[in-house]
Amino acid sequence: MKIESQLKNVLAAGRFAVTAECGPPKGADPEAVIKKGRILKGYVDSVNVTDNQTGVVRLSSLAACVLLLQEGLDPVLQMVVRDRNRIALQSDLLGASTLGIRNVLCLSGDHQSFGNQTQAIGVFDLDSIQLIQTVRRMRDEGQIIGGEAVSPPPYLFIGAAANPFADPFFYRVIRLAKKVKAGTEFIQTQCIYNLDRFKEWMSQVRDRGLHEKVYILGGITPLKSAKMAEYIKNQVAGMDIPEPLIRRMKSVPAKGQRKEGIKISIETIQALKEMEGVHGVHIMAIEWEEAVPQVVEQAGLMPRPTV
Repeated sequence: MKIESQLKNVLAAGRFAVTAECGPPKGADPEAVIKKGRILKGYVDSVNVTDNQTGVVRLSSLAACVLLLQEGLDPVLQMVVRDRNRIALQSDLLGASTLGIRNVLCLSGDHQSFGNQTQAIGVFDLDSIQLIQTVRRMRDEGQIIGGEAVSPPPYLFIGAAANPFADPFFYRVIRLAKKVKAGTEFIQTQCIYNLDRFKEWMSQVRDRGLHEKVYILGGITPLKSAKMAEYIKNQVAGMDIPEPLIRRMKSVPAKGQRKEGIKISIETIQALKEMEGVHGVHIMAIEWEEAVPQVVEQAGLMPRPTV
């Protein structure tokens, strides 16, 4: 009998899903991952483990996923095509499934020029859509690239990312449609601060009927400060933070800005819960896992379902 992922079970049951993110440490300390997992346990359905995010060398996503699995959590293995060719990608997919990991998020990966290994050679043997196709073919057809049989096949719930705020805007839904056609079953979006633009993107998603073909989880990142909001707006590509929101953060004394950031996240979640086609949220509290229980509780997302 195949064991489904908790995330897949929650979504299939029609419940509003909650996932969070765990960034592995820049070292070989398992306790750093376990500590984060214990903070999140019971408040989320699954936990994404980033794969050397921002091109910085960290504990591998696969190893961290196993640690979370041992703690009773449902990990989402993030896998980027930046660092592996098709042999390594397919090998790690088989390894993840063998170890009991049941979710994978297929990504391009942040370019190595942003990280601490700027001389590294990007692989990009496959792109993220080809990786999605590869996972689906391995799982559903029992074949690796080239058609050779693999038995037993990996058993993975397939996810991908979407950014409703990048330019050109008209292409955002077209790219989502390509990922859905390739085999994506759930989508986690970029952080949502501009609700009006996200609503327009979701309107286009519904016009194409994509909300009935893929589960969409809206991205939430609680702001720690007005400085963080300004940094994201001015320095992080593909992010959209409206000026009124920055002014709102600035209007609060520094000691109260984290609380205001959590309040904004809760308001965003409430808006997403009312939006047709949104099936959950993905909370990316960057090195601030302690904020996740607060957000989940105050947004009325407790208790989490056991399905």
